[in-house]
Amino acid sequence: MLKIIGKKIKMITLFFNNIKYPCTIIKCKPNRIIYIKKINTNNYTILLGYKKTKKLNKPLSGLFLKYNCNNYKKIIQINNLKYDEIKKIKNKKYVDLNYFKYNKYLDITGKSIGKGFQGVVKKYNFSGVGGKTHGQHNRLRSPGSIGAGSSPSRVFKGMKMAGRMGNINVTIKKIKIIDIDYLKNILLVKGSIPGKNNNYLIIKKWKKKL
Repeated sequence: MLKIIGKKIKMITLFFNNIKYPCTIIKCKPNRIIYIKKINTNNYTILLGYKKTKKLNKPLSGLFLKYNCNNYKKIIQINNLKYDEIKKIKNKKYVDLNYFKYNKYLDITGKSIGKGFQGVVKKYNFSGVGGKTHGQHNRLRSPGSIGAGSSPSRVFKGMKMAGRMGNINVTIKKIKIIDIDYLKNILLVKGSIPGKNNNYLIIKKWKKKL
């Protein structure tokens, strides 16, 4: 499915019929179509660019020079597109918010806020070991036992333990579109979006599963 790149601006509060709704403002400037490649009869790959820039490494500069377009800070490659999706944009230079004109819901992917190395109490909502009973004073936020000693004599993969928290790609599905300003390239959606302000987002149509 075709996706476009946007940028999270900030969250605001709107009132409809005296009911408060949290909303997020997303800036979606037209995404430059760098190339469209035909893989086989009904399989295409497309590369999109967002936000012009001057600072780039040599491989990316060579890519943009090859396809005779400006340098872009953020690029995204989308694979396995069908001809029905490609034919609407085949002769265009840009993909913009008009692509979501008749849609009510979106799937939005963003990078969550990084919180560094955290223990199991904050990361997984563990309750700690034993509270303050029996004179304990240094194990209140400990994960407790992580496995038996003799069998299986190892720790299972996927065990919930302390580690890095956040800074991963998170997708929020079925986000409702409140309004679209086509002149200012602004998308207003209901609810929160992962990541800090000015983070890049990947936006696509919500596909109802039958």
